[in-house]
This record gives sequence, C-alpha cells and structure tokens, in this order.
Amino acid sequence: MSLHDDAVLVLKGYEGQEELRQTYLDHLAAHPDGMWKSCHAGHITASALVIDPGHGRVLLTLHRKLGMWLQLGGHCEPEDAALEAAALREATEESGIEGLTLLPGGPVRLDRHPIPAPCHWHLDVQYAVQAPPGAVQQISDESLDLRWFGYDEVAGVADDSVVRLLEATRARL
Repeated sequence: MSLHDDAVLVLKGYEGQEELRQTYLDHLAAHPDGMWKSCHAGHITASALVIDPGHGRVLLTLHRKLGMWLQLGGHCEPEDAALEAAALREATEESGIEGLTLLPGGPVRLDRHPIPAPCHWHLDVQYAVQAPPGAVQQISDESLDLRWFGYDEVAGVADDSVVRLLEATRARL
C-alpha cells in the first residue's frame, strides 16, 4: 500500500472535524502527489505532540523558520510506510528521544494552515506520542530550542492549534 493510500484510509477512519477531514480527502483525490512537499497546491504533513503524562508536560520545539513553539513534525518521506510512521519518525528525529510510542486510536486532530510560497497549505495530521520514563531530549538542526512545558504553561507559549492538540491529547489519556 502506498503512503497516499494509507493517508486516505486513515482519514476515512478519522472521526471528527468532518468538513476539514473532507477537505483533506478531496485534496488527495485531486492531487496524486498530495503527500509530498513538491505539491504546490499544498501537502499532507505528519506531526506528533510528545507527552510525558507522569510529569504532566509536553515537549515543544522552537521552530527554526517560524520562531514559534510547536509540536514536532514535518514532511512525509518516500520511506515512510504509513502516516503514523511519518509522525513517529519526525518526533524521534526532532526530539532525539528513542522509544517514543504512539497513543492508540490514530490521529488526535487535523490542522490546516497556510505556509509561504511556493506552496500554499500544510494539511497536518496530528498524532500524540508518549515519551519513555527518563527521556532526555536532544535538539536537532530544525529547532532553535527544545523544551518541556507543563500542561498549564502551553497556552502562554504556543498558539491555539497546539493548545487544541494538547486538549484533545489529554482527553485520550
């Protein structure tokens, strides 16, 4: 199965955000290359909120290009076997933490946001991953900073999309 086919199946099975979910499905139906950065009409991305429920905190990255505190994630790669694998790969690469595990139940949220030209949209499929006990992060080249924030601190540093992702993730715990 291709990553494109996997994304369609994941989105068809996703419950909630019906209008946005349909926007994603319509995009993939219209763009066979809709998974890839090269699709200038927009493309699917995969991200993951790294959580440490035992300490009531999340790991956020100060994004190098955007200068904002965000969850970890990014573009799908040809070697990604599934959308959740792309999210897990991105979270592992950007956090430096081995042994992250996906929260069951598939994506937590969808978030569509504009990006600078030449592309137009990121259609982000957002997952949550749990850090193993004693996890120590290591900053990557994609981040200006990487830091743990208590659940109650997130709204003070991150935008509404991250806050909504945290709320949806906490509802799953």
